[in-house]
Formats: sequence, structure tokens, C-alpha cells
Amino acid sequence: MKRLLLALCLALAAAPARAADHYAVVVTGASGGDEYARKYDTWRASFVFTLQDTFGFDQSHLFVLADHESAGVALATRANVERVLGDLRKRMTKDDLLFVVLMGHGTSVNGEDAKFNLVGPDLSASEWAALLKPIPGRLAFVDTSGASFPFMQKLAGRGRVVLTATDSSAQQFDTVFPEFFVKAFSDPAADADKDGRVSLWEAFSYASAGVRQWFDQHGQLPTERPLLDDDGDGIGREAQNPGTDGTMARTIFLAPDASVAGDGSLTTLQQKQADLQRQIEELKGRKTATPPDQYAGELERLLLELARVSQQIRAKS
Repeated sequence: MKRLLLALCLALAAAPARAADHYAVVVTGASGGDEYARKYDTWRASFVFTLQDTFGFDQSHLFVLADHESAGVALATRANVERVLGDLRKRMTKDDLLFVVLMGHGTSVNGEDAKFNLVGPDLSASEWAALLKPIPGRLAFVDTSGASFPFMQKLAGRGRVVLTATDSSAQQFDTVFPEFFVKAFSDPAADADKDGRVSLWEAFSYASAGVRQWFDQHGQLPTERPLLDDDGDGIGREAQNPGTDGTMARTIFLAPDASVAGDGSLTTLQQKQADLQRQIEELKGRKTATPPDQYAGELERLLLELARVSQQIRAKS
């Protein structure tokens, strides 16, 4: 049986495979003043530049919305958000990954829900959840606004990573989290494991540390505590605290996946390794709903392949 599984792994590794597509939706909502407009514009422009210049995002896979229109930037209205997500529902497959990043103002709705402020009618966390539910593939959703915690509760689920700038809907102050989150992808210090890439977990940890340092330097009590959830329970954890969340986030990177057809480069092997780690974590999440023999066989196959790829990485490092 083990020989058969090993042969299958080798056959799969030799066969061309479709690389998962990455899509991104970046939204800065209604600014509410020139000071906020300048700040949000700076964050958005920096993040979009990183996606395009550093990570090579194709223009057709990147959707940018703001409180004013310009070249390549649509107006951040409810209708435009619905249009973009409706388009992605038709284009994406189950293997693809969607990044959604919100930067702007957030408000609480009776302590049970929250809204992200758009130009015109806003969208609540419940409404964002309804729009994203039919989209296939994995989701990384980052709400950097105040009062953002309900977005974690509403959007959490299997195959999803959800980040919020606050751990309570009552925290409605303007946030500093987005400044450090955006910076994480251009600062080598964010690459904690020194593998040449910044995972979503590393960006979250870096930004969380930046938030704590900012409040310490200003002599203020923290009014925001960033959380990350990727085990689907909608509770989340702070970066410095123990917990089950973070396993999936450590395998997600902004850079679109390269083809795994087998060019043998170190980058391709690292991407293959991350994908196998993700598959293993997703399989573990389905353990109780999977027949024991099927679970054991699939886990053995993935572990064998992971061991083979890891050995190739060590040989090239």
C-alpha cells in the first residue's frame, strides 16, 4: 500500500497542475474629511503598489475601490462592491484565493453587527457575509477599521482567514492597525522565519506588534486589539496569545501561486510545500466527517508528498 501511495505521489508530482489564481479586492471607504482621505489614499496606494509591483498581481485580478474615482479605481459604493463580488463568483474556482482588505471607518450596529462605511449606503458584516458566501475558493478577509470584530463572527468558516483590527464592536476609534499591516509586506523584519516571504500570519503578528508599540510610545491605553481567526469558530486570537488559530494563515501568501508543473525552482517548491501544508490542515478539519480509512490514506499521501518536497527544498537551500 505504501509503495502504491508513493508511486501515486510521484505521478501526481510529475503531472502538470493548474496553479491557483489569486484575486484581491481593496476598499477604502468614505473618508469623512481631508485628513482621513490623505491617510487612506496613502495606505491604499502603497498596498496596491505592493500587490502589483512586488507580487505581480494581474490587473484583471485586482479590484480597487475608494471614495473618489481615478484611473483604475472605482467609487466605493454598495452597488460597485456587489458588482465586483458578483463577477468573482463567476470567475473563481474552489482552488483560488480571494483577498479582501477594508481600510476606513467602521461603526457598530446594536453591538451585534457592524458596518463598513461606503460612499452612500453602507454594507454590514452580515451583508458582506451573504455576498461572499457563494464565492468558491479560499478567503482571506481583513477589516482594519474600528468596530470590526463582528466581521470575524459573521465571516468565519472553514477555508477562511479573517483578521479584524478590534476585539469588540465597542472599539470604534480610528485604528492604526492598517498602517502596520500594509508596511508588513515591504519590511524584511516581518519575515520572522526568514524564508524570503511574508505569510498572512507574519503580517498579522508584525502589525499587532506595531499597534502595541504605537500605543506605548504615545503613552495611551490600547483602544484596538487585532484578532485573527482561521479555525472557523469566529473567536480569534491575539498574536501574542496561545490558541489554535494561525495554522492556515501561516501557509497563505500574497504572491500568486506559480505553476507546479515541476520547474524545480526553490520558489516553486516552497509554494508547493505551503499548498500541501494547507491541504493537510483542511483535511484535519474534516476528520470527524471523513471515514477513518479514507482519512488515514489521504493523510499518508499528503505527508509522503510533503516529506519529498521538503527534502528537495533542503537540498536546494
